[in-house]
Amino acid sequence: MSDMLCLPMRFVIALAIMAFTLPAEAALNICNKSSRAAKVAVGIYDGAEWLSRGWWWVPPKSCTVVVSGALNSRYYYLYASDAGAGSWDGEHSFCVGTRDKFEIAGRENCAARNFERKGFFEIDTGNAADYTQSLSD
Repeated sequence: MSDMLCLPMRFVIALAIMAFTLPAEAALNICNKSSRAAKVAVGIYDGAEWLSRGWWWVPPKSCTVVVSGALNSRYYYLYASDAGAGSWDGEHSFCVGTRDKFEIAGRENCAARNFERKGFFEIDTGNAADYTQSLSD
């Protein structure tokens, strides 16, 4: 009788081990290692046009996914702001919206289209299917 109980228990343990060792879903993750919440936007070339998307709020000491699924580009672009004290920016201009969520096609004529222009920094994923970018103080 004890052998019959051990078999199901072994099965449960094996399933638990498999669940913890399965690979995470591929994505572009942003981890905020700073002490303030960050507002994040991403710039992407989808093979036909440039797009910018935002905003994701990333609390301090946490991570969020900004591009789901396996990454299909080597380069992505990121802009983040901590709502007052500073920003993580760069030399690659993209349009951003002023509302909570936006998706904007194209990088030109931001003001004429009632968007703001922000400088994004380049993320080189090295063609990885999964990548994590950290923001820090």
